[in-house]
Amino acid sequence: MDLLDRQLAHALRLDGRASFSRIAAVLGVSDQTVARRYRALRQAGTVKVVGGLSAGRIGLTTWMIRLQCAPGSSVAIAQALAKRADTSWVRIASGGTEVLCSILTPDDDREALLLEQLPATKPIIAISTYCVVHTFTGNEDGWQPVATALNAEQVAALTPDPPAGPRPESAIVLDPADRILAAELARDGRTPFTELAAATGLDESSVRRRLAALQADGTLYFDLDVDSRAFGYGFSALLWLSVEPARLSAVGRALAGFAEVAFAGATTGPTDVVASIVTTSGTAFYLFLTEAIGALPGVREIQSAPLLRTVKRAGA
Repeated sequence: MDLLDRQLAHALRLDGRASFSRIAAVLGVSDQTVARRYRALRQAGTVKVVGGLSAGRIGLTTWMIRLQCAPGSSVAIAQALAKRADTSWVRIASGGTEVLCSILTPDDDREALLLEQLPATKPIIAISTYCVVHTFTGNEDGWQPVATALNAEQVAALTPDPPAGPRPESAIVLDPADRILAAELARDGRTPFTELAAATGLDESSVRRRLAALQADGTLYFDLDVDSRAFGYGFSALLWLSVEPARLSAVGRALAGFAEVAFAGATTGPTDVVASIVTTSGTAFYLFLTEAIGALPGVREIQSAPLLRTVKRAGA
């Protein structure tokens, strides 16, 4: 990726639905150039804007699932999980012996999904489940290395105004049109309003108002799904940390400050914190693990699993 590609990615991280003309004006290039660059990046699988729903706002719980698989079965298991509507990402790790995924479940239907449906999917030797009870960084925050190409003036010009008033704390119930809207945006966060109107059966002005309302109350957000390898980060892994309870918040805040951490959350289960780490190489990962993570007060134990293949990177 050259500088213009990186600037475009940074701009879309700030506002995933910013018009190409607005981005072009800030970057000092033509609308056609910005549109052509984005199409090329999207077709290559490098950058894609996706809409996401805040799990807590719609009464869903996020689970991280770690599946130990029988030899030769990990690809089939991962592909089966990737087809599910409730998985947001699916990866193969640890030399192909593990499948890792994130699943969203309704608060009143957790047990049936986790204890009945998953083990019956394919030959699974063991399951570890981690309920994400707090997110320190990731999801709405985006991946930090993307946000390095624009100067302060350009960032200010492309950053949308914050929503007015406090966000409601209670969960909301999405109506059928909202769910169709969210599904369309999960496939492509830049779907034109005309197409969103046709899919939902609403008129275009109603779609605009509903999308703005869902964003304002924190129900809907836009994320930039990126292939980290295009940004020079060729090694990724998941970490599970056992942390002293009194140090949990401090460790989470520290993780959120590292550019190498794409996601970090506090969990229930065998460990206390799960984190997605992205570095330039295995050597860089070792240095980050020993010098950054290992130096955090309160970290008692670390487990790691290198990610070999991403079967599903963004979904809803």
